[in-house]
Amino acid sequence: MIRLIVPRRPWFTRPALSNGCRKNGLVLLAVVCLFAFLDVTATAGAQITIDSKTGTVTNESTGAQLNTVDRRYQQITPTNVPLTKSELDAKTRLDLIRTITAEQGFAMRPFPKGHRGLTLAANGKLEPAGENYVAMVTSEGLSAKPGDRVVLSDIKIEHSKIVIDLNGGPDQRHRFLRHIQLGTGPGVMNPVVQGDDQEPVGARITLTFPNHVPELTGQEVKALLAPLISFDVKTPIQAFTDTLPAKLKDAILNHHVLVGMSTDMVLFAKGQPDNKTREMDGQMPFEEWMYGKPPKDVEFVRINGNRVIRVEVAKIGEAPAIFTKDEVEGLMRTDGTALETNAASGPRIAKVGDAERDPNTQSPTAPPSLRNPGEKLPQDDDKLSAGVMKPVQFPKEKPAAQPGANPDGEPDAAPADSTQPAAPATPATKPQMLQTPVVAGGGSA
Repeated sequence: MIRLIVPRRPWFTRPALSNGCRKNGLVLLAVVCLFAFLDVTATAGAQITIDSKTGTVTNESTGAQLNTVDRRYQQITPTNVPLTKSELDAKTRLDLIRTITAEQGFAMRPFPKGHRGLTLAANGKLEPAGENYVAMVTSEGLSAKPGDRVVLSDIKIEHSKIVIDLNGGPDQRHRFLRHIQLGTGPGVMNPVVQGDDQEPVGARITLTFPNHVPELTGQEVKALLAPLISFDVKTPIQAFTDTLPAKLKDAILNHHVLVGMSTDMVLFAKGQPDNKTREMDGQMPFEEWMYGKPPKDVEFVRINGNRVIRVEVAKIGEAPAIFTKDEVEGLMRTDGTALETNAASGPRIAKVGDAERDPNTQSPTAPPSLRNPGEKLPQDDDKLSAGVMKPVQFPKEKPAAQPGANPDGEPDAAPADSTQPAAPATPATKPQMLQTPVVAGGGSA
């Protein structure tokens, strides 16, 4: 009997699949080691945490927030209103709707349009906040600015939330009935709701609760909405300035204009201007608002778009003071840092005539050109040579006429006398006619 014995394959002759697995395992091990090394180095250094919901950037080593989003879009400070555990009954529901409906207040935050609106948790956070809040206002549009008066036009109480519509709400009335038509045939179909109403411009706030809506009074609902709406009795300027930082609020109440203010801030601080002009500075259009008339102080506020870019204060007997540094942008950021940390602070005194250079010692600014730096054109050589001083060359005088110098025998032309008219030119010799003698007898010689 013959037995076929197959030798065992050594470990170094395994299939190529095993080699590939081994290589993949080594690569995976190397990647894990690299991430472990980066984790150790990051732990030793400064760690930065970014909250995707609120947009807050925090330095873990120092605990400082590095977010630079406009403070009007940052996360709110939660309220602390005590709530009961009992559920809202029918009588309290009617009293709450009757108390809050048609109530007026002032917006403390920008309210976006749109069906979704803002969601505020009772004694909790606002959703969205940060960059998402800015994106919603940008995409949906702005319904009310901070300081604007808003009206609670509609209240809907559901199981665990209260939906509040502001200024008419974000939805059209009868939006479903507009798509339904009734009639007796294809040619006589009419929509149930007719009319071309304007697009809604209202906003919506949804106040949510953990399990159910507890028993609430109108004052408690107003306290929960305090981060978004102020129901205190205020003037419009008080309602607007309460949404701003302290330094900016004091400037508006003291009727001072800072570079970087919006047109609304300028109007609240100074009112309507005495005069407006529109001009161009190069390619940039701007408006110049003038406040005051001589001999009093005159203030010129230059506005580009919706922001103040220059403030000039002219006083009798003094050089005009010009302010161009933005002082508002840093105040409106959540970290409170200024844009230019190394820029010199204080007013800049303008020169006499507002001249930026001395024409006697400084050359004027070169006009704009499409040529590259250092590029020369052929006509530049002609421009350079035209400015070189050369000796003056006078015209050569003609020699005086001499008698008999004309070889044709024609008399020399006498100088023209301007007092007498010029005589017509006569030919030098008259042509003679050829005469033929006549011979008697009828023949010619």
